[in-house]
Amino acid sequence: MWYLKTADETARELEVDISTGLSSGEVKRRLDEWGPNKLAEKKKKALILLFLEQINDTLIYILLAAAAVSAALGEVSDAVIILIVVIVNAVMGVIQEAKAEKALDALKKLSSPKALVRRDGELEEIEAAGLVPGDVVLIDAGRVVPCDLRWVESVNLKIEESSLTGESVPVDKDSRLVLSDQKAPLGDRRNMGYLSTQATYGRGVGIAVGTGMKTEIGTIAGMLGGSEPEPTPLQKKLEEFGKKLGTAILALCGVMFIVELGLAFGKHGRLPAGKEIIEFFLEAVSLAVAAIPEGLPAIVTIVLALGVRRMIAHNAIVRRLPAVETLGSVNVICSDKTGTLTINRMTVVQAASDGAAGTFNLLDPAAKEAHRLLLEGFTLCTDASYSDRGSSGDPTEIALLVLGSKFSISKESLLKATPRTGELPFDSARKLMTTVHRGEGQKESIAFTKGAADVLIKRCSKVRFEGRIEEMTEAHRTRVLAEATAMAKDALRVLGVAYRAGDPEDLERPQTSETLETDLTFLGLVGMIDPPRLEVKDSIMECKKSGIMTVMITGDHRDTAFAIAKELGIAETPVQVLSGADIDDMDEIELAAEAEHVRVFARVSPEHKVRIVEAFRRNGNIVSMTGDGVNDAPSLEAADIGVAMGITGTDVAKGAAAMILTDDNFKTIVAAIAEGRNIYANIRKAILFLLSCNAGEIIAIFGSIIVGWVPPLLPIHILWVNLVTDVLPALALGVDPGDPDVLKDKPRSPKESLFSNGGFRFMVTNGLIIGLLTIGIYRLGYHLYPVAEGNNSHAQTMAFAVLALSQLFHAFNLRHRRHSIFKIGVLGNPYLVGALGIGILLQSVVIGVPLIAGIFKVTSLSLRDWALVLLFSVLPLVITELQKFMLNLRGGEKSEATIRH
Repeated sequence: MWYLKTADETARELEVDISTGLSSGEVKRRLDEWGPNKLAEKKKKALILLFLEQINDTLIYILLAAAAVSAALGEVSDAVIILIVVIVNAVMGVIQEAKAEKALDALKKLSSPKALVRRDGELEEIEAAGLVPGDVVLIDAGRVVPCDLRWVESVNLKIEESSLTGESVPVDKDSRLVLSDQKAPLGDRRNMGYLSTQATYGRGVGIAVGTGMKTEIGTIAGMLGGSEPEPTPLQKKLEEFGKKLGTAILALCGVMFIVELGLAFGKHGRLPAGKEIIEFFLEAVSLAVAAIPEGLPAIVTIVLALGVRRMIAHNAIVRRLPAVETLGSVNVICSDKTGTLTINRMTVVQAASDGAAGTFNLLDPAAKEAHRLLLEGFTLCTDASYSDRGSSGDPTEIALLVLGSKFSISKESLLKATPRTGELPFDSARKLMTTVHRGEGQKESIAFTKGAADVLIKRCSKVRFEGRIEEMTEAHRTRVLAEATAMAKDALRVLGVAYRAGDPEDLERPQTSETLETDLTFLGLVGMIDPPRLEVKDSIMECKKSGIMTVMITGDHRDTAFAIAKELGIAETPVQVLSGADIDDMDEIELAAEAEHVRVFARVSPEHKVRIVEAFRRNGNIVSMTGDGVNDAPSLEAADIGVAMGITGTDVAKGAAAMILTDDNFKTIVAAIAEGRNIYANIRKAILFLLSCNAGEIIAIFGSIIVGWVPPLLPIHILWVNLVTDVLPALALGVDPGDPDVLKDKPRSPKESLFSNGGFRFMVTNGLIIGLLTIGIYRLGYHLYPVAEGNNSHAQTMAFAVLALSQLFHAFNLRHRRHSIFKIGVLGNPYLVGALGIGILLQSVVIGVPLIAGIFKVTSLSLRDWALVLLFSVLPLVITELQKFMLNLRGGEKSEATIRH
């Protein structure tokens, strides 16, 4: 902990002379020992490993087992079709994974490519990768810090650390400072410099104390590399469903096999021969094929992929498919403050000048004249630059220049009229800065001094008050300090400005603070802050109404964080604020308990952010973490869904996140959550559709065998229906138009079953209808076309057609479980209408084209047959519409939540 040591102690421990630096030989030795100043690369996963990960799923194992059994029994076409499904699904997953993790590559880009060092008594510029612990590094304004440093010299040095600590303003560095608190957060370690931060003012000299993975950024890189993505709620449900389905299929097949043996024994008074046993086994396999939703893994993947495309229209880029579904379950949004809830730009929001306090009225021309000298003083007494083309320098000074520009006062124009002729640079000890300017008539000079109000007021003998210059009385001092205190209570950064006019020979001669920064006339104060985004407050209110809790996480101080949180409606009292120091004193259980009522976490480190996310998840929440800085990356990866800012966000944050907002708008997160809820609802529709269809197939086969009939369907018939005829309607349901009122409902529980709120009853009921209709047309076909026993291809063809077409019509039942299809619109989902037309066409081709019909072992149907098929096939839709009508008569129509949940 180098911040606990003095500069001399650091130099002694690292065996370096600050005046000469390391020798070339010592650099080589240390480079061999410590390695280059680079971040370790994350080992890339081999394509074969990515592929195997995609098939590591219970449903996939069941499919592979069915393929193996089919191949062993000579049903090669069945096995091939199943394998194609598995491979296509896995390839889609691999393609998505190949675009994933780039976080560590982005971290590498943050390293400074060059570093100015002192070696062998000489200054030289080297590649930053060549730095070693003990190197003496020189930093001036504009340079990126190339490694972690212990400052040994600092002259007015300010470092921009917001991307690492989340603090809004640059930090004044002090090499003389020695901390005593071992738990001091990053933002308070003012004697340290960190890799990837940038100097905005002054200069400094530091000793390299951490390089490569031994830096704070390296620590973050290590945290990223060790985090494994958690399965989403839907993935968990599907995995659990797959296990239960596998058990049920094995039990069902076993029961059916035993039942067939029992029926055969009862019929013939003996056990069947070997050939009959194989036939019974084949029938059991056909039942397994009927029970397995072969297209389900691919359907879920494709619907999520289509959801990704839809999210782009909402300014959200989803990098990982499962994140789309996770959004629908989110009930806690942990948001970084700087750049996410705020605009990430210091802005003057209050002023106290000439006896008036409050906000600047930019529309009032009189305001410009009343405050002109104040505005000119703040504009001239800066080292920053600002124009329409861009800005550079300290963010606080840039805020002052932006303020002047709003009143059409530009630094460039002022300097032409009143050029700078002298200055006393800012010093963190005296907390003041002064610039001297020659007046327009060249006969008078004016010096402007800006700085902390309590320090500046002591240097003033006069004050501008209500347009007059008055002596600085105790009453004036009390008023000014009260105005400064009021601004500070609002968590504003307060600066004052004063001036002194005089003879050029007096003001422009070399002077000290004691001679120049005295006998000043006080002009006024400004208060600035990184303000909240205008649209965020409404979005947070919308989240509250939706049952989503918003939590602010920031590196800023408690008062600043609470002020912003209170204005946004996130927190109401200071009791709801917890600091990083408080977190250090808690274990995981205590932190999880505190998280129940805390809404603001202030002065936190990257490690704290991860612990906070995990605390909310420990309480059973689905957590979204938003951020834009390097310090946010570990928590973005640890959350159920990490959301990075696309414009202001660092490459590191984007690489670690599952979703990126292209407009940096917190409101987009709310829109994305609504889209995620609708996508989950559509996935659930597709799943219930597929499973109710499979239930119909099981009932058709098992029911026929129970009563001693030859099964109405062959395994290849079932595979065709499951993989082709069912897939198109399921996909169409996956893009069903969303519910505009979806955010009026509370987030669904991650423990909620896929079959909750009547889903299981709906699935079984409609499965029973489809199954009985298939058996019914099969027996009718058997009656219409009596043939020798065992030759029932005509009846099977009619059953095959009804099974396929009835499922196509049944898909319309899923659009809404209580509203009539005629109320929500038959053509409301044109994709579903198209799926119906294509499905009927494909089924006609399979049955009507002799070459294809031979493969599927079906025969052509007459017009009468097709009329009967269509009559039977439309009945699931008719029956369900009647059920909806009766339900609505009894209880009235319910909201869309019925189908979603």
